[in-house]
Amino acid sequence: MVFAAALEKMEHVKSPEGEILTRPFLDLCKTVLPVLDNFGPAMGPVKSDIGGNISRLETRYLSSQSEFNYLYRIVRSEIESKKARSSSSCANALLWLTRAMDFLSELFGNLMVHPDWSMSQVCADSYGKSLKKWHGWLASSSFSVALKLAPDRKKFMSIVGVKGDDVSDMENFCGRFSPLLEENHKFLASVGMDNLKA
Repeated sequence: MVFAAALEKMEHVKSPEGEILTRPFLDLCKTVLPVLDNFGPAMGPVKSDIGGNISRLETRYLSSQSEFNYLYRIVRSEIESKKARSSSSCANALLWLTRAMDFLSELFGNLMVHPDWSMSQVCADSYGKSLKKWHGWLASSSFSVALKLAPDRKKFMSIVGVKGDDVSDMENFCGRFSPLLEENHKFLASVGMDNLKA
């Protein structure tokens, strides 16, 4: 379910020249975001924060669709106007959206690579590899509590549309989504925006 829809959207994320397009990238992230609903109400604030980052980028895109058709143009415009380092900037929104998607990509990857791990192990390792180093004590504590409320592995896999042992769509998704996230990190690092903490 989640992966089939995401894979379909992924077809349209890049321009013929290879640049990430704003609307298709945000739509792709929106497709993946409901996965967090499976963690129960404790993950509500996290989902709301991610949704807020998507909305901030989307609002900026809608303000001038032709100017901001390419995702990185939004960040470049904020750098030029000296607004990129603001906590309410689109640059900050892209950074935290990318990090959140890193967590989900790690989570899916761990589910495939470690079929013997419990969801708690999968979540803890994914968080440690993606978001933990960027979170302060309070954010880290809150996130850790939310992850402990994850459903059991079998139920989670069923909810995200994995049938039995067939993880091919999940594998395809991770193999295609992770490079997009890495591209975002490289761009953000190139403009000095990839090292901000919560």
